[in-house]
Amino acid sequence: MPDIPWSIPHPPAPGAEVYVMASRFETATLTGAVRFLLKAPGIVRQVRRAPGAHGAALRARVLGRTFLTLSAWEDRDALYRFARSEPHRTSSRAAAAYTKESAFTFWTVPAAELPIGWEEAERRLTEQRTAS
Repeated sequence: MPDIPWSIPHPPAPGAEVYVMASRFETATLTGAVRFLLKAPGIVRQVRRAPGAHGAALRARVLGRTFLTLSAWEDRDALYRFARSEPHRTSSRAAAAYTKESAFTFWTVPAAELPIGWEEAERRLTEQRTAS
């Protein structure tokens, strides 16, 4: 599966500050990576309908068993409402069984800085890992 490029479900208001999340998931097995991959289209559709979603992208490295997500939200509450709703809620709980490692990082940026690039997301995830 190729990467899913940045899409903008609901453009932010000009001058708004947005809440950004980057995540990294590594599955324990290739089978786990395939399971993760099979859930991705449903989650992408959910993000595109989610209130307060200002952008999202997925970087899938199936053979490397690694997935990166990047999303921008109206605020933290919008992200958390999304995470608690279906199908994300059930999918993330199921993924825990085959996820070897996960990392998350959060920050805010002016909406004018969207889309966030993968280099910035990976830098912040690496900083998160070394700070822990």
